[in-house]
Amino acid sequence: MIPHLTTALTGPLLDLERHVIDAQAAIEHWLRQQWQEHAAPFYSSVDLRNAGYKLAPVDTNLFPGGFNNLNPAFLPLAVQAAQVAVEKLCANAQRLLIIPENHTRNLYYLQNVAALADILRKTGLNVRIGSLLDLTEPLLIDLPDGQVLKLEPVLREQGRLRLREAGDARFDPCAVLLNNDLSAGVPELLKDLDPDQTLIPPLHAGWATRRKSNHFRVYAELAVAFARLVGIDPWLIDPFFAVCADVDFMARRGEDCLAEQVSALLARIRTKYAEYGIDRPPFVIVKADAGTYGMGVMTVKDPGEVRELSRRARNKMAVVKEGLKVHQVLVQEGVYTFESIHGAVAEPVVYMIDHYVIGGFYRVHTARGDDENLNAPGMHFVPLAFEAVGNYADASERPDAPVNRFYTYGVLARLAALAAAIELEQTDPTLPAGDA
Repeated sequence: MIPHLTTALTGPLLDLERHVIDAQAAIEHWLRQQWQEHAAPFYSSVDLRNAGYKLAPVDTNLFPGGFNNLNPAFLPLAVQAAQVAVEKLCANAQRLLIIPENHTRNLYYLQNVAALADILRKTGLNVRIGSLLDLTEPLLIDLPDGQVLKLEPVLREQGRLRLREAGDARFDPCAVLLNNDLSAGVPELLKDLDPDQTLIPPLHAGWATRRKSNHFRVYAELAVAFARLVGIDPWLIDPFFAVCADVDFMARRGEDCLAEQVSALLARIRTKYAEYGIDRPPFVIVKADAGTYGMGVMTVKDPGEVRELSRRARNKMAVVKEGLKVHQVLVQEGVYTFESIHGAVAEPVVYMIDHYVIGGFYRVHTARGDDENLNAPGMHFVPLAFEAVGNYADASERPDAPVNRFYTYGVLARLAALAAAIELEQTDPTLPAGDA
């Protein structure tokens, strides 16, 4: 299904897409060079917002949890990309262990785990699913699609994670794939593992330590280089942002910083809107600098709003997933989404394994506006159409044709994945400062 864009595709975005299509050879060459210098995340997903005049990533997830929402027609692409990623980990790999979130009732998330395991099994790996839950024996969970997911208790022996086999035998994987974003912190079980047993993503990719502001700082630098390559204004692909530290919503600490940063960011956005003749009220998104699941997020159009939050609103902003308290927030330029499906606002989410686009879907919300966070209860997902996978452009088609629109989406998603790769290098605690 191709969504309807509720604004005329003329002006800056059409110009952006035309520049991207015309520069396809230069873009692909530049990205290939970048991937020779930086190790791609094993997998990632990128939330994009298409405002008709601006197209930008607003979130990059290193523990994607929606593989079940991908179009099954993309499966061969996913398996091929996974084969490349696995060969980089351990060329002689036979066994891989997945450790998911500690959910037993979120069956849609567990369908994601089953879909991820299926992709990896199709690469020829023996894949099992461990659990950080306090299990004494395997747990079988019936999924809505008729599958049965088997979670097994994880053992740690001699610095390696293993599963119990029949008798005294052990399932000893070459690599351990986390699909758990570590919002609750890093369990002792995962610390200081045998370096020969690769843990992916690395522990510092988890929300216990990762910060969105680090990611968008790197992305902003890449956006400048990419914009120079393509011949566009980097603002067209990059949301402005600022950071407020030492925030406590319940104690009302940090309100002055928030109001000042919101005011400054709105002023910068208004200047850009005037430059491009955009007749819309600018807005910003205030969100926890660490965390996921769309928690700790609010839309702000006036600095006074952050001083006048109700107690209920402050409660929602103060704590995110796993009870992680919010002490630092990202103030990010809001990007409208002018895409809709059956009248409901939608935003594309692009999935990658290694640096390859393997598909994606639209996150759709019937009760949210075009200036709101769509990652919220009540959302649903629409897989991208097969012919619009986003791996190539077609210069013979219009710049706004689906094949070209999704190619541009894929390019920006790969740019965000590259930012994540560099971000992880720069924040790697095992490397001396300056060596990343």
